Amino acid sequence: MKKFTLNGLIGGFLITVLIATAALGLFWTPFDPMKLSFTARLAGPSATHLLGTDEFGRDVLSRLMVGAQASVWIGFLTVSFATIFGTLIGLVSGYARGWVDGAIMAVNNALLAFPGILLALGLLAVFGANQYGIIFALGIAYTPSMARVVRGAVLSLREREFIEASRVMGNGELFTLFRHVLPNCLAPITVLATSMFGWAILSESALSFLGLGVPPPAPTWGNMLAAGRPFIQQAVWLGLFPGICIALTLLGINLLGDALRDRLDPRMRGLK
Repeated sequence: MKKFTLNGLIGGFLITVLIATAALGLFWTPFDPMKLSFTARLAGPSATHLLGTDEFGRDVLSRLMVGAQASVWIGFLTVSFATIFGTLIGLVSGYARGWVDGAIMAVNNALLAFPGILLALGLLAVFGANQYGIIFALGIAYTPSMARVVRGAVLSLREREFIEASRVMGNGELFTLFRHVLPNCLAPITVLATSMFGWAILSESALSFLGLGVPPPAPTWGNMLAAGRPFIQQAVWLGLFPGICIALTLLGINLLGDALRDRLDPRMRGLK
């Protein structure tokens, strides 16, 4: 029990720091993250620039703070998109069954056959490399996973006694679906959505690293890594600090997701 509680606390702390940093960056940064200073190019960490400067003399800490905003915003909207549409698709597929379920799952399985990042790359080629293109592409890429999880939960719930009791009482199918079935699917939805937040941040960083994310000069952790790669030998901090930010964020999300799973899954609670 202590192990899972500690994991949850550490994960919650790291995610809180991420969100607080992104919120602070909206109102204040140590320096203007877009201001060039060629006299301070590739300056190492110091009392003035705590995390050093980049190849254009821009403050790395300020750019990391603004980059956190992009990660949180893109991750939140991507997860919201995938959760809403994946949940609706999974509810309809699992509850209707028959040919409706077969048709929906055929399309869903076809999308699942493509790796998420590969599907996102293909969609970005159509919609263009920008913030909302990333959200839409990643949202579509992650929706099938949410739909499959929700469908599985609905299939196990639709034959339960309380569902039959709702029908016997004369409640309509839509009322039964959203009043009784959906609330009992919230535990797996919550756990998967938490994991998806980490997937979205990692995928956005990867796409930005490849030049298909938020276009420069707007800072994101991924394009900061890409921009610092040619200078890695003389300015190791350009790759080190964005990488640490990504790693700590994913660690926090994974720890928090594990804690939520252990808290919400009755089978895991029974092991404690």
